Amino acid sequence: MPAVTQRKRSSQHRVTFLVSGISVLSIVIAVTLLLLLLISVLAFLAPPLLDDPLFISNRNNRNHRTSSLSSLPPILFIDSFGVNNRNISVVLESFVVPSGGDSSSRHHLWRSNRSNYYFGCSNSTTKFPKAVTWPNRYLMIATSGGLNQQRTGITDAVVAASILNATLVVPKLDKSSFWKDTSNFTEIFDVDWFISSLSKDVRIVKQLPKKGGKGYTSPYRMRVMRKCTPKCYQRRVLPVLLKKHVVQLTKFDYRLSNKLETDLQKLRCRVNYHALRFTDPIVQMGNKLIERMRKRTNNFVTLHLRFEPDMLAFSGCDYGGGEKERTELGAIRKRWKTLHTKNPEKERKQGKCPLTPEEVGLMLRALDFGSDVHIYVASGQVYGGDQTLSSLRQIFPNIHSKDTLATKEELAPFSLFSSRMAALDFMVCDDSDVFVTNNNGNMARMLAGRRRYFGHKRTIRPNAKKLYSLFLNRTSMNWETFASKVQKHQKGFMGEPNEVRLGRGGFHENPSSCICQTSKSISRNTSLLSSVYQA
Repeated sequence: MPAVTQRKRSSQHRVTFLVSGISVLSIVIAVTLLLLLLISVLAFLAPPLLDDPLFISNRNNRNHRTSSLSSLPPILFIDSFGVNNRNISVVLESFVVPSGGDSSSRHHLWRSNRSNYYFGCSNSTTKFPKAVTWPNRYLMIATSGGLNQQRTGITDAVVAASILNATLVVPKLDKSSFWKDTSNFTEIFDVDWFISSLSKDVRIVKQLPKKGGKGYTSPYRMRVMRKCTPKCYQRRVLPVLLKKHVVQLTKFDYRLSNKLETDLQKLRCRVNYHALRFTDPIVQMGNKLIERMRKRTNNFVTLHLRFEPDMLAFSGCDYGGGEKERTELGAIRKRWKTLHTKNPEKERKQGKCPLTPEEVGLMLRALDFGSDVHIYVASGQVYGGDQTLSSLRQIFPNIHSKDTLATKEELAPFSLFSSRMAALDFMVCDDSDVFVTNNNGNMARMLAGRRRYFGHKRTIRPNAKKLYSLFLNRTSMNWETFASKVQKHQKGFMGEPNEVRLGRGGFHENPSSCICQTSKSISRNTSLLSSVYQA
């Protein structure tokens, strides 16, 4: 009996264990199936990999939108135990830069509706006397800086010679600046045209003449204060000129007042916009670059990108390159011993820092330029090279430069001379449908004024002070909000006629004395004013 009972109990234990095993196995299988189901659901909801072909195809088909460097795809936050219902949070796409767009159909981008009403007018009035040159009065100048800074000096030197009734000797170009360009005046500008076209205004000679078989002794060197007025020249320079006969004004840039009587301002315009022509080799190569851009597109944008190492170092701004950037630019900055240390954050808040290539791209896209636009980048050596330009190229793939449009052989006569290379960029920028700048330097100002003079061609300058906080906080808003705010901030910075009040800005940037209105424009403005008063 005990043996039988023991066998029954043993059998019961085996059955119980088997049942328990089956129950545990069922639970394990159920949990596994549940986890597999959960993983399948999450895999369906989760964003695809950025390099998944299906994602790329869907992204391109989704209203042709593409994200910027700062954009993130939608993300689900999952804790270590699976989905926590209390903490599920979906980060929606907020700042996504749209691609695509047909820019050629947006006529307002390429020109102002009012530009036909304005034209350049720099002929002297009947009150302006013909050139009166006293004997033994020779004015020489030594320019300063790069091509466009020198251009301001040459322009103002002609006016200074007129004020002093002196003969101007063809200016000497700066060969000791950062760019170390050895070019002479005659290698950049057409000197014969320069002399002949201004013959009614000022007597100009290529070099000091011989005096009694001998040349003049070394000129007396002096420097005038910045923005010196005509009375200032007559008071400070004329007595020295009468005594020494030959005076050379050194570091001659912005040494003439911004505000002059109308006829002297018009003389400035005749020099800058008509007398200063580039030499034939520069003109021929510049025209080739323009033609090659026109073959690619009907309308094109030029971007004067001041993002060279020396420029960034001089600005004292921070461009997000970390300690490496601070070390490299700091070493360059030591070349200017008189520069004081600047607060990068303060400089940017005040709009004194040039926009980065990415910021320029975002601004243009927000202004409604589509990714189909062709952009010619006028620049020297870009700090960071192609890596720096990659963010701009993501938004606008059609990027060109003189190096991509011309062969090394074609550029060989110019490539070792920074001013001649800058002259080629100047020509393409001057001819473009839209000129954009990331700064407010010498070339930007000179081209802004020139494009106003020759028909108010579209010129876009960034309102850097207003755009600063917008760029800083862009990921906290959606694209539509960002674009709307950019368009608002850029009103008054799009090259429209009369957007700059008279007397504001440098004369080379806003040559208001040399711009006239057509009769249609005057009558139109008069009718607008009368309707306002009647209202």
